[in-house]
Amino acid sequence: MPQFSDDLFLGNGQTYMGTGNQSATSIISATISGTTLTVSAYLSGDTPFVGQYVTGSSVTANSYITADLGTNSSGNHQYTLSQSSTVGSATTMYLAGNALLGDPSPMSVGVGPMGRVYIWDTIPQALQTNNIAASQAPSGAGALTLTAGTGVTSVVRADGTTVLQLDVPRALQVNCSTTARAFTVTGYDYYGQAMSEVITVATPGTAVFGLKAWYQVSSVTIAGSATAAVVGTSDVLGFPVRVIDAGYLISNIWNNTLDNDAGTFAAAVTATATSTTGDVRGTYKPSSATNGSKRLVCAIAIPAIGSGPNATRQGALGVTQA
Repeated sequence: MPQFSDDLFLGNGQTYMGTGNQSATSIISATISGTTLTVSAYLSGDTPFVGQYVTGSSVTANSYITADLGTNSSGNHQYTLSQSSTVGSATTMYLAGNALLGDPSPMSVGVGPMGRVYIWDTIPQALQTNNIAASQAPSGAGALTLTAGTGVTSVVRADGTTVLQLDVPRALQVNCSTTARAFTVTGYDYYGQAMSEVITVATPGTAVFGLKAWYQVSSVTIAGSATAAVVGTSDVLGFPVRVIDAGYLISNIWNNTLDNDAGTFAAAVTATATSTTGDVRGTYKPSSATNGSKRLVCAIAIPAIGSGPNATRQGALGVTQA
């Protein structure tokens, strides 16, 4: 992991913006009541962490740790799981992998408490109006048929879910003819957090652009019958870290031009996320269309709450997705 010149002067300091996944493996003896995992003994390996998959007899498949609850009154460490299970007596369980794909990991050596500068370098493909769902005419409410079009790849996640993965995190666009309809998108962001968004076509035949930056789409449903229903991508790109104010954009260079780009910035949502709120890290739309060759290079100032020994996950990656 590359370090920063500040380390030479400040010495070592824990930080939470490593680029690698947490992938340690551990074995525990534990019980589960609902979504609460209670560890009675650590049998081997590292201490469990948020995002780690938990497997074992009677444990619901694809369960992973979503929160560290600390020690209970009996002195046993407890965690919250993503799914409910019933394991009444202490059973051997295995923990491995990371459900939060790409989630920044702790680094034992890093910059001090003043934060750092993140260089966001991306070359997005040209937007497509129908590369998530080609034109179709659903006879009623339900799921649309998804097909990986230009710039989209069908992949299977570590939890077994098949998704359509975009080239870069970006907002979607939806459209349909005949009648106004609401589209509900479900899937995941760049860090593997589950998310959903409702995008409503108010004027039939006029495309509507969403607010959230999607990386993986698992399903799209429509609220009723329609003709020429399509789902595609837009030029609204999602920041890799939380940006709550344009002042944190030190520079934003688009298409090899020296001057800062006059694009459209949308600040990260800081209130509780819902299916109709904006992106939890913020978005940027360049001043001209993406085409697979234009490069966007943004220097983003990350404050101490997003990087350094006192950083929080929310400070770095925004509020929890919804």
